[in-house]
Amino acid sequence: MYSDIDSGLTDLLPDNDPQRILLHNEVHARPSQRIRLPALVVYVVVINEGITREQECAHLRRLPGQQTLMLEQLQNNFLRLRLQGYAVRWERHSEFTRYSVVQHLPETAQLGATDPELLSYVTLPRDWLAEIPGRTFAAVKLAMVCGDLNQPEELLLQARKWLGGNPVVASLIGRERHSLAVTDFMLRHSGFERMLVVMPAGSSETRAGRVSQRLLEIETYRLMALRGLPVAKRLIPELTSAEQQLADITARLENKAASDQELLDTLIALAARIERATVEHAYRFAATQAYNKLVTQRIAELREQAIPGTQTIGEFMQRRLSPAIATVEATVQRMSYLSARVSRASALLRTRVDILTETQNQQLLEKLTRGQELQLRLQSTVEGLSIAAISYYVVSLLLYMAKAGKAAGLPIHPELVAGAMIPVVLWAVWRATRRIHDKFFKLH
Repeated sequence: MYSDIDSGLTDLLPDNDPQRILLHNEVHARPSQRIRLPALVVYVVVINEGITREQECAHLRRLPGQQTLMLEQLQNNFLRLRLQGYAVRWERHSEFTRYSVVQHLPETAQLGATDPELLSYVTLPRDWLAEIPGRTFAAVKLAMVCGDLNQPEELLLQARKWLGGNPVVASLIGRERHSLAVTDFMLRHSGFERMLVVMPAGSSETRAGRVSQRLLEIETYRLMALRGLPVAKRLIPELTSAEQQLADITARLENKAASDQELLDTLIALAARIERATVEHAYRFAATQAYNKLVTQRIAELREQAIPGTQTIGEFMQRRLSPAIATVEATVQRMSYLSARVSRASALLRTRVDILTETQNQQLLEKLTRGQELQLRLQSTVEGLSIAAISYYVVSLLLYMAKAGKAAGLPIHPELVAGAMIPVVLWAVWRATRRIHDKFFKLH
């Protein structure tokens, strides 16, 4: 959003970052509602899963005079339409879309009335609310009227009567006690809840808008936070079964009652189950925690002051919402701890397998060592036989050489010469063999 004052000085700065204007204008994307008292706010929240902006735009075009509404006008996920006698506010969020209709509240439905019927006063086209695309998740009829807050106990009696006599929660809002908020959090046959806000005459339209927005957001985010509770309850039996299975695996691992491969297959299957549950529901549980923080923040922004004998909205939420959130958080921690324990069991099994493998390797090495020793002994035996054989052949050659010399006329006796050379030949062959061994071992 630009200001016209400095519109001629835009060349004084470097070029904008591509996201600067978008992020800057985010704070102006959903301006606060302005409500003139007395007013009736009809608020509907629908789950928009599978619903496109085109469908929502087509539905908004059904309002009087909006046949030319363009899809581009919905790109910022916010639209405010002013029509004859009422205003419609459309807001799309990641999981839900909310529609707010603000119009005048007739005097007959203000303080003093007893459980007034409000839908007949709604000036929307017939069936427009019923045909909103999506599934209804929250619906509130909020009446905002003028009253004297100097006597909150009397106002509270009138508010109880207006709500049909049901038990209510109520509080004075703001440091200056500028508003009285009353509700019973009851879902009526029409599908709507009811809330009543009483403010002094002359209250500003922006203050009335802020109060209504905070109250309606509290109820919206409360219900969105509770979406994780059914998921957590469904997971509890599965987690209990997984914990029992893990305990059985650990016992079998300790007692060595099953093969390592069987235990490993069981652990892998269990880890896959836990991982699948974590992946499927992590977003829902994270969203529950985020929505719960928003509820706490909106309640703090109300700055409630209690009325004696009446529970405040914050106390009601603390007692009714906190156990559900605690259940979700406990389920998240339980899944995390179970995953960690499966990892530890897997590590123990891997350690046992590694030790067994090392033992087998050691036994194999011992067998190889014994085989090498036997091989060396056999080789030594073979070498001894080789020395004898080689010496025999050498002595035989010498005998033939002596016989040849005798035949040539030399005065020698061949057998004596061969016999005398046997020790020399044996020593020479043995010595040559040792030198070959020494040279071979030096190379290795």
